[in-house]
Amino acid sequence: MSQFNIEEEIEDIAGGEFERVPVPESKLKSWKSFLGMYAGEHAAGTEFVIGPLFLTTGVSAFDLIVGLLLGNLLAVLSWRFLTAEIAVKYRLTLYYQLEKICGKSLVTGYNLANGVLFCFLAGSMITVSATAVGIPFHMEMPKLTDTMPNGMTWVIIVIALGAVISLIASKGYDTVSKAANWMSPVIVLAFLACGIVALNQLGVGSLSEFWEIWGEGSDPFPGQIKYTFWHVVIWSWFANAAMHVGMSDLSVFRFAKKASSGWTTAAGMYVGHYMAWIAAALLYAVYLKSPEAQGLLANGEAPTVAPGPLANNAIGVFGIIAVVLAGWTTANPTIYRAGLAFQAIVPKLSTFWVTIIAGTLATVAGLFPAFAMKLLGFVALYGFILAPFGAIIVFEHFFHKQAGIVKNYAEEANLKFNKAVFFAWAISFGLFYYISIQFDVFLSFVTLPAWLLCGVLFLVFSKWIQKS
Repeated sequence: MSQFNIEEEIEDIAGGEFERVPVPESKLKSWKSFLGMYAGEHAAGTEFVIGPLFLTTGVSAFDLIVGLLLGNLLAVLSWRFLTAEIAVKYRLTLYYQLEKICGKSLVTGYNLANGVLFCFLAGSMITVSATAVGIPFHMEMPKLTDTMPNGMTWVIIVIALGAVISLIASKGYDTVSKAANWMSPVIVLAFLACGIVALNQLGVGSLSEFWEIWGEGSDPFPGQIKYTFWHVVIWSWFANAAMHVGMSDLSVFRFAKKASSGWTTAAGMYVGHYMAWIAAALLYAVYLKSPEAQGLLANGEAPTVAPGPLANNAIGVFGIIAVVLAGWTTANPTIYRAGLAFQAIVPKLSTFWVTIIAGTLATVAGLFPAFAMKLLGFVALYGFILAPFGAIIVFEHFFHKQAGIVKNYAEEANLKFNKAVFFAWAISFGLFYYISIQFDVFLSFVTLPAWLLCGVLFLVFSKWIQKS
């Protein structure tokens, strides 16, 4: 799920240019340039949390294994036929393309939301790394239901990690990007090793025994909702909603020679969002058989989801190192990206200071385990908020002629705030968020309807505003 440094990595290869012009043909990259990036960047810190969290929802073997196959396929198809298709047509960053349609003031609001959400995600990854760093100090691990810091040791470790990560991110992206490239293969290997060791610890010797680990599923743990087949499919499809249907990865695929490079996202989905999630889930399945976990369940409490101890139990010190690296390689570029989003709002501040501000916000978020322990819900909310902006780009690209509207209207009419975009997003977001809360509908279930409604309303409002 965590490929937030791909954009800067590719721009670094290309010289960090073309932010406000189409990428020239001489700078285009083959599909091989994207394959490794997506494979590495989607096997990161978030995967150590998401895999176990699936088990807390009482998911069955069929729902998890087949649901993830289908959901990740839908994500790949979204990248291939929407994101990559539009990216190679215009070869512009998401931010510049949105600015042409929405106006600069409205894009500022988008950047603020993006930056804050990035900080929260980075905070959850600082939490992940802290569960590994805390092992030698015999730190009490956060429980699944914890929202507040559980002790001074936790606070000190999170603040120390946050400070180190923020300072490294503030030094610029070159070091961060190179380090992430070196660490990604180690992390992928660690996930694979964890899965194999966990299978051995569970005594699995055949496919049928593997299938029986989850069996027909169970009741969800306290504080969790029950996941069915469709929960798994839709959630895994929209885990990266902001990146594919939300068009954030236009900034990545604008460097692709052909739209077919979009197929390389399958490496990320099936290495990270399939192998790594299932491997992490197996680690948690081992822990659930322990006397400690059984005691908690008997008392009606949810067993702890702490990636550090889970990986340590499987592969020892290598597991601890892998969890720290996985959290680091996610949090660092995410803080950097958040800083860039904030800098677009306050351009007079240096990159150093906006990154420190973003890192401080992420560190504060990391103190509260709820961001990591509720990661399934947070990721769903993240995509739900940002994905409809991608519908604006998609519907204008495919349907502007049929709707009879002017493309890039904010640029053509010299608008700083395109009301058609704002009201389309606000109505679709407000309506379906209300439905989700009022009728207790799983948020990922309403992401696609909100995306479609936003696109349709944009065409309708644009027609009316442009005519007037």
